[in-house]
Amino acid sequence: MSGTASAGSILPQVRPRAQVTILGAQIDRVGTDDAVARIEGWIAERPPRPHHVVVTGFHGIWTGYRDPAFRTILNRADLFCPDGIAPIWLARLRGQPLPERVPGAELMRRVLLAADARGYSSFFYGDTEATLDALSRRLAGDYPGHRIVGVRSPPFRPLSPAEVDADLDRINASGADLLWVGLGLPRQERWIDAYRERLRVPVVIGVGAAFGFLSGTVTRVPSWLGDAGFEWLWRLAMEPRKVWRRDLIDGPQFLYHGLRESLAYRLRRGGDAEKSGRNESEFS
Repeated sequence: MSGTASAGSILPQVRPRAQVTILGAQIDRVGTDDAVARIEGWIAERPPRPHHVVVTGFHGIWTGYRDPAFRTILNRADLFCPDGIAPIWLARLRGQPLPERVPGAELMRRVLLAADARGYSSFFYGDTEATLDALSRRLAGDYPGHRIVGVRSPPFRPLSPAEVDADLDRINASGADLLWVGLGLPRQERWIDAYRERLRVPVVIGVGAAFGFLSGTVTRVPSWLGDAGFEWLWRLAMEPRKVWRRDLIDGPQFLYHGLRESLAYRLRRGGDAEKSGRNESEFS
């Protein structure tokens, strides 16, 4: 395994952690550069316990709002990247802006660029065998310095204890620097949290549909459309059966509760500032 940087190379400086809380989910105020820097730092450290990176937007936040146990899993993560425009808008409305959205596929691409330069290795867990085959071929051509040390497409059903043990043993024996989990939210976050203490990799990242995007088996939204806030519409057009309920039912409910909370926070914050100003004037 190749967790340390090459001689003479300098890893990016990691900024202190700062967060904004939306519907109980503690989202890191990071951009893609910051996220990559943290991940590279953790690989260099070789910690005994994996660092968990969550990459989600309104879907994960809303799932956590409705399920406190899942929200606890999200907030236990070492890094929560805002994938999606909704948390960006809500954080801005609160007066606690996030630097940018950090889509899972883009974070994966940027980390793989670093892996290509530094020789990091990856294990890919999730999605279908066809997607993993396509992903392996694509990454071998695009990132020749990066090493794929294992792939596994688990059956879409609860695994037996023996199957779980075999998967964990295979991952740990691979010596991977990065474990990418593409089981879809919330399954992938629950899987990572459940087996985190038994994994021996520096960094575990749940990336949802990113395997399909980077392999070319799923068409990714154009960046300009995603930045404008219409990734949900693109996904709905591409995969209506998969995302219709999330986008057409869960999405509006999330926006209602998120806007109500953010507006209340902003009003409360403004009232506190006004009260503080009056108190200061009394003693001036």
